[in-house]
Amino acid sequence: MHRVLGILSLIILIGCGTSNEDVIMNPINNKWGKKAEQKFKLEISDPQNPKNIIFVVRNNNEYPYSNIRFIVNFKNLKSKIAQVDTLNYILAKPNGEWLGTGFGETKETLFQYKTNYKFPEKGTYEVGVMQAMRNDNLPGIEDLGIKVETAKP
Repeated sequence: MHRVLGILSLIILIGCGTSNEDVIMNPINNKWGKKAEQKFKLEISDPQNPKNIIFVVRNNNEYPYSNIRFIVNFKNLKSKIAQVDTLNYILAKPNGEWLGTGFGETKETLFQYKTNYKFPEKGTYEVGVMQAMRNDNLPGIEDLGIKVETAKP
């Protein structure tokens, strides 16, 4: 019995460790200030392969809206070229049911930011995200993250 459990655990660990994507999470802890920019550094070593950039939002039932708005500053730190986007994502159905996955009160939702994006060069990029909602301290957001994965052809 112990041998079967050991083999099963090994298979799970190997399966979880063979991903070609990076996820960076920033804890927000239920109070996201209007001026508190969440920053993410992306190290791109293979710019020849297009990437998908995805936001990961973890919210709970204290979140008062069905959508969330971001102001995103996407910057190449080497060339200093910056791009600013204003984005609106839907977190809940019209009946108030959260769209994300997860057990209990916390739900995790993934939102596409850039698909099949070809980074211009190898190096470090910075993504800064600010909330653009009406609250000075936005409740109900537990974590914000960014996921970079190689786009499938």
